[in-house]
Amino acid sequence: MTDSTEKFVGIQISPISFVDEGVEPLLDMLGQRFGINVLLVGTISWLGLKVGRRLSWKLDGWPDHGVKSPSPLKGGSYIAEHPEYYANTFIKQFRAQDEELRDVDILETLIPEARKRGMRVYPEVMEPLFHYEGHGSANTVAIPNLPQVLEVDLFNRFGTSPCINHPDYRTWWHSIIEDYCRNYDIDGIMWCNERRSPLDNLISGAPPNCFCEHCRRQAIERGIDVERVKAAFRDVHAYFQAARAGAELVDGAFVGFLRALYDNPEVLLWERFWVERNKDMDRELYGIVKWCNPALKFGLNVWNRNHLNPLRKAQWPWAEMTQWCDWVKPITYQHQTGAIYVNEMTQWHQSILRDVSPQQMTPIMYRFLGLDEAPWDEVVQRGFDPDTYVHGQCLATVRAVQGKVPVYMGIGVDAPRTREDQAKCTPDIVRRSVLATYRAGGKGVVFSPNYAGMNLATLDGAAQALKEIGLFP
Repeated sequence: MTDSTEKFVGIQISPISFVDEGVEPLLDMLGQRFGINVLLVGTISWLGLKVGRRLSWKLDGWPDHGVKSPSPLKGGSYIAEHPEYYANTFIKQFRAQDEELRDVDILETLIPEARKRGMRVYPEVMEPLFHYEGHGSANTVAIPNLPQVLEVDLFNRFGTSPCINHPDYRTWWHSIIEDYCRNYDIDGIMWCNERRSPLDNLISGAPPNCFCEHCRRQAIERGIDVERVKAAFRDVHAYFQAARAGAELVDGAFVGFLRALYDNPEVLLWERFWVERNKDMDRELYGIVKWCNPALKFGLNVWNRNHLNPLRKAQWPWAEMTQWCDWVKPITYQHQTGAIYVNEMTQWHQSILRDVSPQQMTPIMYRFLGLDEAPWDEVVQRGFDPDTYVHGQCLATVRAVQGKVPVYMGIGVDAPRTREDQAKCTPDIVRRSVLATYRAGGKGVVFSPNYAGMNLATLDGAAQALKEIGLFP
């Protein structure tokens, strides 16, 4: 039996659900029916997955609760304006303008009622905020001056994402986090970092990033020859374009990739520079939280691509991340992950691994990644299994963090599907995922990605599991 004093049973929830269902009745239901005692609230985003209603309603219908309407998402910040915290960035005027939430401060509204019920509250924030494929992005982002912080690609074109090294964009994030910590009785922050690296972009067929003036200057300060880097990237970009186009490569695609890297080592130098600056963002936000209040917890909501992609798995080791967090939440959306894995590896098989079939490579890639799931031709339809996937990822994470921080598993509950033949979530999948977490040494669970997209009947499987292990009467 698990000690109930250590209970961390969380749910990610968007502001719209409190408007749709009422703060008090919703909190009562979450606590009394499902044993929820931690609320991870989307407080700023332009992505429906974080702050809207169910994304996959056309495919899956509407859930068994809430308002059944796909009202257009405008997005923004769902708290009151505190302009004094944003004096050092030109990014301003980003308060949400969704009709239902235009004048609502979701934290001010929610926290007193949560405290009455013994619930903890964490703002749940994720970078990137805008134009994220598969996350229900708002059609427009009406923030003045935002185009001035966009990335610049290898060919000097502006992209669709802000540059993490632009001082105004970075300072904006610093300001957001300080705003939360100074002005609200929260328990901490849950931060998620889901940016594709330069090499990541190349593998997916996109040009590498970012070569804006701020990235160039910071690289030069670190002794990097930016023009040589760009020349190297042009060569490697040409390799990927040729590989994806089916061009003949004398020694095959895999050896061709290794040769391209061997001839252009500056690509890996830039990749490391970019990834480390991305990690620095995490470290900076952790420090701001602790400066404002050392008692606040900084949790990392960690991208599932970190364990589905060998490149990212190498770049983001768990042991290192424990240096800048108080807990970790690996994302394991079991029923959805088969399709995510196929999408991920399809990019590799269109380029680096194009000379070996996915059917041949999948058992080998599973060994590389520590997975044991369905074959390639069945994995979308079957999804990943809770007793191998959730249990395996939890066990691996617990071992890697070596007791330095607790592991709270991100359990998928009706995470949005993108294909008709994709595996569906069930109460039993959720039940087995919760049981697998605690069996592997996890200290808690977070039901994800968004309550507004979950069926209560599916979430009942979680309550059943919590009862079985003594965390819910």
